[in-house]
Amino acid sequence: MPSYRSLFRTPEFTPLFLGAAAQNAAGTVGGLALGTLVYRTTGSPLLSALSMFGPSLAQVLGATFLLSGADRLPPRTTLAAISLTFAAVTAGMALPGLPAGALLTAVLLLGLVSSLGGGVRWGLLNEILTKDGYLPGRSLFNMMSGLVQIAGYATGGALLAAVSPRTCLLLAAALYLASALALRLGLSDRPPRTAGRPSAAATWRTNALLWSSRPRRLTYLGLWLPNGLVVGCESLYVSYAPQSAGVLFACAALGMLAGDVTVGRLLPPAVRGRAATPLLLLLATPYLVFFLHPPLVPAAACVTVASVGFGASLVQQERLMSLTPDELSGHALGLHSAGMLTMQGVGAALAGSVAQLTSPACAMTVVAAASLAVTLTLATAARRERTAPLPVPSAP
Repeated sequence: MPSYRSLFRTPEFTPLFLGAAAQNAAGTVGGLALGTLVYRTTGSPLLSALSMFGPSLAQVLGATFLLSGADRLPPRTTLAAISLTFAAVTAGMALPGLPAGALLTAVLLLGLVSSLGGGVRWGLLNEILTKDGYLPGRSLFNMMSGLVQIAGYATGGALLAAVSPRTCLLLAAALYLASALALRLGLSDRPPRTAGRPSAAATWRTNALLWSSRPRRLTYLGLWLPNGLVVGCESLYVSYAPQSAGVLFACAALGMLAGDVTVGRLLPPAVRGRAATPLLLLLATPYLVFFLHPPLVPAAACVTVASVGFGASLVQQERLMSLTPDELSGHALGLHSAGMLTMQGVGAALAGSVAQLTSPACAMTVVAAASLAVTLTLATAARRERTAPLPVPSAP
C-alpha cells in the first residue's frame, strides 16, 4: 500500500487535494455561519439544522438526473465551475435582508450542484491513483477534512464572536474562489472517462445497473443510512449548545480524523475487512448519553469517541470499488456521495423535527437509536448473504 508521502509525488494529486481543502474550509466556515444566522433569526432548531445540512436533501435530484456527468464531463472544467458556482451563491447569501426561505432555497441549489462534484472528484482520484492507492488516498482526504473542520469550526466560532455571520459567509465565498483557482491551474485537461453526453436517461440506466447487484445494494445502504442518521445528531449542535457549537463540531472532526488514521494506516487488511459493523455501532452508541443532557465537556467527549466510527466508510468504499467496473467508478462513487449526503439531509430534517417537538437532547438519543437498529439489520442481511447456499444448477 502506498505511503501518504508518496501520494503527493503523484501528478495532479496535490492540486486536487488543495482544491478540496479550500472547498472544505469554505463549507465549514460558511455552514456554521449560516446555521447561526438562521437560528438567531428564527429560533428554530429545524430551520437551523436544514440551513447547515439542507444541501444534502437536493443530492437525490442530482443522483437522479445529473450523475451520468461524473464520467462524461471533463474533470478539471467541471470541478472549477462547481467551486465558482459555490462562491457566487455563498456571496449572495451574505446580502442583508434575505428571508430564511431565500437562504434555504440557495442552500438547496448548492446541494444540487454538489451532487455532481462528488462523483467527478472521487472518480478523478480513482483515475489518478493506482488500485492500491485509492484507500490511502481517500483516507488522506478524510484526514484533511477532519483537520480543516477542526480548524474551521474553531476559527468560525471565534469569528462569529467578533464579526457578523454575513462577514463569515463572504470569507467562505473567497475560499471557494481559491479552490476554483487551484483546480483550474493545477489539474491537466483530461478527457471524460466515458463517451456520450450526460443525460437523465444515462443516469437512470447506470443507477439501475449499480443497484441491480445485491452486494452493492447492501454496501450502499450501509454507507448511507447509519451515517446519515448520526449526522442528524450533529445537525442539532447549534440548538443544543448555541454558544459552544463550534467546540462540538471541532471534537467531531477530531474523532473522524482519528478513525480515518486508524482504518487507513493502522488496521491490517484482514481486520479492516471486518471492522465496518463495529465502527458503525461506535458511531451511534455514545449519542445515547445525550438523553441525560450532559454539559459541554462530557458531551464533547461523547462526540469525539462517536466520530471515530466514521472510519467505517473507508472500509465500505473499498468494498464498493471491488464490486464495481473501472469505467463506472466515478458514477458509483458519485452515487455513494450523493446518497450519503441525501441521507444526511434526511437525518437533519428528522432530528430537527423531533427536536422541535421535544428537545435537541431527546432528538439526538432517538436518532442514534435508529442508527443502531439500521446497522444491526444490515449486518444481519449481509451475514445471510455470505452464508446463503449457492443455487444448484438444473440438469441440461
